[in-house]
Amino acid sequence: MKKLVKGLVVAASIAVLAACGSDASSGDGMKLVDEGKFTYASSGEFNPFSVMQADGTMTGFDIEVGEAVAAELGLEPVQHQFKFGGIVEGVKSGRFDAAVASHTITEERLEAVNFSTPYYYSGPQIYVRPDSNIETLDDLKSKEVAVAKGTTYADTVSDVTDNIMFYDSDVVALEALANGKHDAVITDFITGKEAIGAGFKIEGKELLGKSEQAIAVAKENEELLEKINAALEKLHEDGTLAEISKKYIGEDITVDPDSE
Repeated sequence: MKKLVKGLVVAASIAVLAACGSDASSGDGMKLVDEGKFTYASSGEFNPFSVMQADGTMTGFDIEVGEAVAAELGLEPVQHQFKFGGIVEGVKSGRFDAAVASHTITEERLEAVNFSTPYYYSGPQIYVRPDSNIETLDDLKSKEVAVAKGTTYADTVSDVTDNIMFYDSDVVALEALANGKHDAVITDFITGKEAIGAGFKIEGKELLGKSEQAIAVAKENEELLEKINAALEKLHEDGTLAEISKKYIGEDITVDPDSE
């Protein structure tokens, strides 16, 4: 009987260890998907922030920020491409350690995850075809407006129209606009600027405010959030974030414009 009880205890212990295997913890209290690695998600569909390459990896501003943060944490960076609309839930459920995917800090998202200090500042802008007479948000009343799934831009325009079309990415929405679909697209002004530079026949109109983009972390992973904030502070101070920004954006968007 004692042998049977001992065997059950050993089996139970193995089961517990197996169950904990997918939620590794570092020696300093950080909870990680895989020990020694910083597993972060981005969409791969948000040029110039994250773009898929032929070899299946992503490059871009967000990706290099993720790699720089991992280096400061002493962890190996592991990138995962994921549809933007599902990334926050992936962080919340523990699939990813963090999202480095240009998420704007909002009250709704803060109910699901915590956010780091902002690593860059941007804002939404209206984009239309050159023959459009739309200039401002008020001009979008009852118009058909396209946005990317999971972004905050549907909320931006919801007060003036309920005719909102959703795409998997901002770039695809802008391409559809250039090809004659919809009356307008609302997206990040930097993404629109890149699309125009790539030859899309569109124009930017009214800027609709400032947004703060930050890294999302699961609410229970406070140690990781604290270390990410410390890493971002150092990357701000030593100029690394500014350097990455100028490489991909052509200007420094990492400083709060209201502080200048």
